[in-house]
Amino acid sequence: MMGTHVALLRGINVGGRNRLPMNDLTAIFNDAGCADVTTYIQSGNVIFQASDELAARIPVLITDSIASRFDLRVPVVTRSAAELDTVISGNPFLDIESDFTKLHVAFLADRPTSAAIDNLDPEHSPPDSFRLKGSEIYLHLPDGAARTKLTNAYFDSRLGTTSTARNWKTVLKLNELVGSGRQNGR
Repeated sequence: MMGTHVALLRGINVGGRNRLPMNDLTAIFNDAGCADVTTYIQSGNVIFQASDELAARIPVLITDSIASRFDLRVPVVTRSAAELDTVISGNPFLDIESDFTKLHVAFLADRPTSAAIDNLDPEHSPPDSFRLKGSEIYLHLPDGAARTKLTNAYFDSRLGTTSTARNWKTVLKLNELVGSGRQNGR
């Protein structure tokens, strides 16, 4: 049975370093067996239809295909439409922050172990804060993402997994595009 999924690629651009045109990215997903492939904002957000079995293999298939075709090593994290809806409903910062530009989510490729979670320092980047829930890290960045020390590199090194972050407006739009119910995050 086909379902709607989203792939979140880290570190690609349409110009400059790590250049990967969205038409080529769409073709890579089609070649992997996905259907109804669309991209959003040309920065590594891909909505696609696939069976759950294929969707589970997409991170490796797409990473390997991009490496083969473009000589780039691009991490890929996926979520189903239902998982993305859960991410939307689970944001613990919606009650304290109405400015969505200050909210972000880091999507993790793997659920971290308890020992790895203990490596996180809640005071690593004041006044920023984060909450880990399952395979997502919700971020509240009052001074903006450009100034935080709560980066992909920090979380990857501490948790032993791969992360890719999106701002809250992008998360909401992706949720809308996959056809889930939550549109405003509240």
